[in-house]
Amino acid sequence: MVKIMTETGLIDISADVFTNLAGAAATKCFGVRGMAMRSVSDGLVHLLKKEVMGKGVKISARGDNAIAIELHIIVKNGVNIPVICRSIINEVRYKVSIDTGVEVESVDVFVDSIMPE
Repeated sequence: MVKIMTETGLIDISADVFTNLAGAAATKCFGVRGMAMRSVSDGLVHLLKKEVMGKGVKISARGDNAIAIELHIIVKNGVNIPVICRSIINEVRYKVSIDTGVEVESVDVFVDSIMPE
């Protein structure tokens, strides 16, 4: 997905790396119950297990060395949604850029559902 040319060779980073990093960073933020995915068959939002949390993340390439990230999450009841979303955006942007060296152009957070503790 993203190719980085270094003095020693070419590094090719797949979308799975970005989805796993972004999903892990988002779910560690306070107030997040987990990643979400809307079912095609019934239209309901489902909480994803840790093994498949990458399905709640969409990565889009933006040029040679930049990406855009879209996250679908489920939050805990009673939390301040704008504050949580800002925290997620900062954490995901930092974690992905530090771990891969790729510029994160944008992080969009979609709160698909609110669940009780």
